[in-house]
Amino acid sequence: MKLYHKLICLTLLCSMSVSCKKYLDIVPDNVGTLDYAFRNRNEAENYLFGCYSTMQQLAEVTRNAGFTTSSEIVYPILQAHFFDESGFNLIRGVQSSGNPILNYWGGTNNGLSMYKAIRRCNIMLENIDKPIDLGEPEKKRWLAEVKFLKAYYHYYLIRMYGPVILIKENNPVDVDIEATKRKRATLDESFAYVLSLINEAIPDLPARIENRTTEFGRITKFMAMSVKAEMLITQASPLFNGNPDYTNFKDKDGRSLFPATYDAQKWRIAADACKEAITECEAQSLKLSTLVPSNGIGNVSDELKSILSLQAIVTQRWEDNPELIWALNYGFGYQGYTIPKLTSKSVSMANTYPSNWAVPISTTDLFYTDKGVPITEDKTWDYANRFTPQIGDDAHKHYIKQGYETAKTNFHREKRYYADLGFDGGIWFGNGIVDEDKAYYVQSRSQFAIGGPKSLNSTNVTGYWPKKIANYLSTMDENFTAVDFKLPLIRLGGLYLLYAEALNEADGPSAEAYDYIDKVRTRAGLQGLVAAWQAYSKNPSKPSTKEGLRQIIHQERRIELCFEGQSGWDLRRWKELQDVLSRPMQGWSIYEANAVNYYRPQTVVIPVFGLRDYLWPFSSTDVVVNENLTQNPYW
Repeated sequence: MKLYHKLICLTLLCSMSVSCKKYLDIVPDNVGTLDYAFRNRNEAENYLFGCYSTMQQLAEVTRNAGFTTSSEIVYPILQAHFFDESGFNLIRGVQSSGNPILNYWGGTNNGLSMYKAIRRCNIMLENIDKPIDLGEPEKKRWLAEVKFLKAYYHYYLIRMYGPVILIKENNPVDVDIEATKRKRATLDESFAYVLSLINEAIPDLPARIENRTTEFGRITKFMAMSVKAEMLITQASPLFNGNPDYTNFKDKDGRSLFPATYDAQKWRIAADACKEAITECEAQSLKLSTLVPSNGIGNVSDELKSILSLQAIVTQRWEDNPELIWALNYGFGYQGYTIPKLTSKSVSMANTYPSNWAVPISTTDLFYTDKGVPITEDKTWDYANRFTPQIGDDAHKHYIKQGYETAKTNFHREKRYYADLGFDGGIWFGNGIVDEDKAYYVQSRSQFAIGGPKSLNSTNVTGYWPKKIANYLSTMDENFTAVDFKLPLIRLGGLYLLYAEALNEADGPSAEAYDYIDKVRTRAGLQGLVAAWQAYSKNPSKPSTKEGLRQIIHQERRIELCFEGQSGWDLRRWKELQDVLSRPMQGWSIYEANAVNYYRPQTVVIPVFGLRDYLWPFSSTDVVVNENLTQNPYW
C-alpha cells in the first residue's frame, strides 16, 4: 500500500537522524527549501505523508500510556532489555518532572514530539497553494486530513497534560525569543480549538477509501466523526469536567485553567456526537464483527469457533474487519511476549521471544461469569472457593484441557475470558495445529513444565497471558512466525459503549442505553443486561440506577476493550485509575508444581499512583526556559 510504505520509509529516515529536523528528510540534503517541498503535487503528497508519520508511530504500544498504565499487563524488571520498558514502569512510581517518561511535550523518554508534528501540519497548511498541478478537490481533501491530524496531535496532549499551548500558526523564523514563550490555553479553550479543527475537516473528508491499494489508512469522514465523539466524551468525563482537584489551579496571570463547575450538558453534546458517528459508520456498512475464521481451521467445534470469532475482532486483517473504524498501518509487534511456550522446542526461543507479558489476577477478575454478571455478584458462582483446584470436565473441554487440574476461577466464565486469556490448563488453539482434538493447552506449573518459568527473562510472573493480542495463526516452536495484525484505535463495539455511557450520564438508564450495551453482550454470547442482573445478580436493581449502570458500563468497556490500549485512558478520565492501582497486583505462586500450592495469590507489584499522576508533568527544564508555562498540579 502506497501510504503504508511511504510512512515506513519516512519513519526509518527519521529514526536514523537524531534530530529529524529536516521534516523527515523528504528533501535531499543539498536542497533545504519549502519551495522544493511544495513545487508540485508529488512533492506535496510526500509532505502530507510526513504529517501522518507521527501518528503512525503511535502504533508502538509501549509508548501508549493507555496500554502500559492500564493495570492489564505486568512487565517484569529484567537485566535484559528487549525494548524501552519505561512506560510499563510508570505504575512503579518512577515518574518525575526532572526527566518525564513518555514525554510527548518534548519528545523524549519513548515519547514523541507532538509539537514538532503540529508545526509540520502548519507548514503544510501554509504552503498547500504552491503546487500548480494540485487540483482543487484533492487540495480540499488534503487540507481536511491535515486539520484532522493537527487536531488529533493537540488532543493527544490534552489527554496527557490537560490545558495545552495551542499552536494555531507557526512563529516566523525571525520572531523575537519572548514571542516563542507561549502560555497554556484554558482546558475549555483547548477542547474548543481541537473540535473546531475537526469540524472544519469532516465535510471535506471522503466517506470511505475507494482505492485501497494506494490510500488505505488515510482518514475518512466516519473515522473523524468517531474521534470527535471520543474527544467530547473525554471533555465531559470527571477528570476534566468540574474536577474539584483542579479548581484552584491557575496560571501565572491568575487565570483558572480548568473549569470550576461540572457541566452536565457536555454529556448530552457527547451523546449526540456518538450517535452521529454511529449513524455514519453504519451508513458505510460497518457492523459488529461475527466472522468465524476459516484459515488454519480443520475439525473444530462450534464452541471453539465462537472463541476464535471473538479473538478475530482484533487479530483479523483490517481490510476484512467490518467493525474496525480506525487503526494504524504499523502492526502489533509483540506477539512473542504474549504467546506461552507450548512446545518443548519453543523453550529455546526464550531469550528472543520471552513470553513474559503477564496479566494480573485483578484483570482476570473483571470478566463475567457465564451468566453475564460480575463474579462478585453472581449468586450461582462459588466466589469464596475460586482458588480451589478443580479437574477439567467434559462441559468445559473446549476451553480447559479435560482431566487437567486448574483453578476453579477458570470454570463457568464468559466466552471473552477464554478468548482473551491464556492460563494454566487453558486450551490454546492454533500454533500450527488445525484440529481441536490436537490443540495445545498451557502448562505453566513448575520450572520444567512447558509454558512455565524457564529463566529470568522468560518467566510469566502471574501465570496468565494476554491471548487476545496473539494471532492464533502465529506459531512458536523452534522458530517463531508472527501473522501480523493492527491493534484498533476505535472500533464499533467501543463506540456503542461510549454512546451508552454518554446516554446514562446525560439522562440516566434508558432502553436505548441498554440496547447498545446488549449489542456488545449478545455478540459475546451473553444474555441481555437487565435480564441477566434480575436472574443471577445479588444486586438485581443495579442497572436501573445511574450509579449502578455507570459501574456496569465501565466494567463492560474494560472487558470488551481489554488489551487494546483503551482502559488506561478510560480509567484516567473516569478518575478511577488511582483506586485500581491502590491494590497490589497479584499472580499465582508460579514456581510451585502442585496445584494446591500453585493457586495461592502472590503479590508481584505494589503499584504507586497518586493524584498528581493523572496528568503528566512538564520537564522542569521546559518550565525554566518558558516562564509562562505553569507546571501541572501537585508536581
